[in-house]
Amino acid sequence: MSKSLEEVYESVSTEHKKTGFRKILAFLGPAYLVSVGYMDPGNWATDIAGGSQFGYTLVWVLLMSNLMALLLQSLSARLGIVTQRDLAQASRETYSKYINYILYFLAEIAIAACDLAEVLGMAIGINLLFGIPLFEGVLITVLDTFILLFLINKGIRKMEAFIIALVAIIGFSFIFEMIFAEPEVSKIIAGLVPSIPNSAALYIAIGIIGATVMPHNLYLHSSLVQTRKFDRSPAGIKQALKYNFIDSTIALNLAFFVNAAILILAAATFHKNGMFEVAEIQDAHKFLEPLLGNKWAPILFAVALIAAGQSSTVTGTLAGQIVMEGYLHLRIQPWVRRIITRLIAIVPALIVIWIYGEDVTGKLLILSQVILSLQLGFAIIPLIHFVSDKSKMNGFHISRTTQVVSWIIALIIVSLNAKLVYDEITSWLESSNHPLILWFTVIPLAFGFLGLLLYIVFKPFIAKAKSKKVINHSPHNLKLHFTPKESKSIKNIAVSVDFSSADEAALNKAFELGGIDTEYTLIHIVETVGALMYGIHVHDHETTIDEKLLLKYKEMLSEKGFNIETELGFGKPAKIIPEIINSGNFDILVMGTHGHTGLKDILFGTTVDKLRHKISIPLLIVK
Repeated sequence: MSKSLEEVYESVSTEHKKTGFRKILAFLGPAYLVSVGYMDPGNWATDIAGGSQFGYTLVWVLLMSNLMALLLQSLSARLGIVTQRDLAQASRETYSKYINYILYFLAEIAIAACDLAEVLGMAIGINLLFGIPLFEGVLITVLDTFILLFLINKGIRKMEAFIIALVAIIGFSFIFEMIFAEPEVSKIIAGLVPSIPNSAALYIAIGIIGATVMPHNLYLHSSLVQTRKFDRSPAGIKQALKYNFIDSTIALNLAFFVNAAILILAAATFHKNGMFEVAEIQDAHKFLEPLLGNKWAPILFAVALIAAGQSSTVTGTLAGQIVMEGYLHLRIQPWVRRIITRLIAIVPALIVIWIYGEDVTGKLLILSQVILSLQLGFAIIPLIHFVSDKSKMNGFHISRTTQVVSWIIALIIVSLNAKLVYDEITSWLESSNHPLILWFTVIPLAFGFLGLLLYIVFKPFIAKAKSKKVINHSPHNLKLHFTPKESKSIKNIAVSVDFSSADEAALNKAFELGGIDTEYTLIHIVETVGALMYGIHVHDHETTIDEKLLLKYKEMLSEKGFNIETELGFGKPAKIIPEIINSGNFDILVMGTHGHTGLKDILFGTTVDKLRHKISIPLLIVK
């Protein structure tokens, strides 16, 4: 099984820290890398727009988003700690190849949207601080590729220290901004009461959620927690979960402070003075000094913006690597990955700036955050399924209450996104001169994504119900009609089983051939995506169920006096069955004529010839 972020996997030891404080300190770090995604330049655009247009009204959206983020990031960390798989790897093991390709594509869109915000934010910060034009500033952002390469070569702890230093710069900058702005505390408290004034506020609110709860951070966190090496006993895992929750709580509350400070700053300066249309970061920077009467306010603002862009671009690259390796099992050089990701963000940014000028960067930033929000459901829903699975989580699955809260959060996010998509498409249809084009392009695409969303919501529930049905009907309800025979010359019979009604005919024929004194080996092949990928190292739900069923077969038949052994294989039956047969001392292989897809393919497709020619013993197919 390939390891997530292999170059830093389990590179930080926590096992020999004697004091409790040093133990906690060893675990602290991953959430800070995640937290910078919650204060990247995209957040600034949505927070400034929200604060200038609606004052303190949307503070509650930030608080709600932070609570959502804390729960979802803790679920992501739990997945990585317990299963030693990141979210992309877990998805690859669970869904089909084509579904994984789509999920990978959506994850890459989310990362590109995030990177677009980082590119624009850094370029704007460079422009504000040094006067370099925005077009050239966007090109300069390519150079941060080398910063990432330098940091990753120095180890994950050095990278965490660099990010924490940047977060500290952002935090201290906004402490001073708050001192300069002197916001009204009573109105901040009133802003904690939920309200959505109009559809424009809904658009900004969804943008804030998209900017706060970021899909690529869920992939990132599930991988970064695996950089810690700790005792893999139940007590050790429980301790790791506790310390990582502390890490997430501290880091994400710092991110909440920064986001709230940006929105409050916009409310206390722009909204208060009747400047409701300030949505551009450049405008915010320009008006800070005259409104606050302090020359340091715009300087600190620009410095914090550059720090936010630089820190989030590092973590965005890591997320891209995790997604590519997890979904596609494809590793490329980090600098190549960084260049590709950066170009995907730079090209549209340059085109928009070239055509429309620098005045639209704020709208572009907000759009990038809405795109992120639309991708959220495709990351959150699989995550909730994975951490709710008892077999996958080895007893560390989340409680029923946490499951309910998680699904409510997913429902809120998906519902808000559905309304946004509906409103946007309706608006396009009303204003378009060629609505038929939309009916044949955008609308089918929207329904396609809706179908995919429903698929990933319900597929695990259906699979679980099927597993329960199999357990209920096999093997104790399997009626075997056989009578003991005299000892035959056949001493070792292999029987392929698939836990269907075909097993009865195959077993009866095997017992008829061999009798009571023969040794029988029951062979079952697990054909899940995870089995095909990881072989014997897979630990998915179907493998666990199949192991239990095979053991039940052995117990039931052993009680009836038969000498039973079992073999569990992983991968394609046409390949794995011959390997098992040829490595053993079998006289004949008996197979039933129907079962799940793999065996049907073997019996009725072209692979039956492959199987027949690969084994060195007779093959008996029982109808």
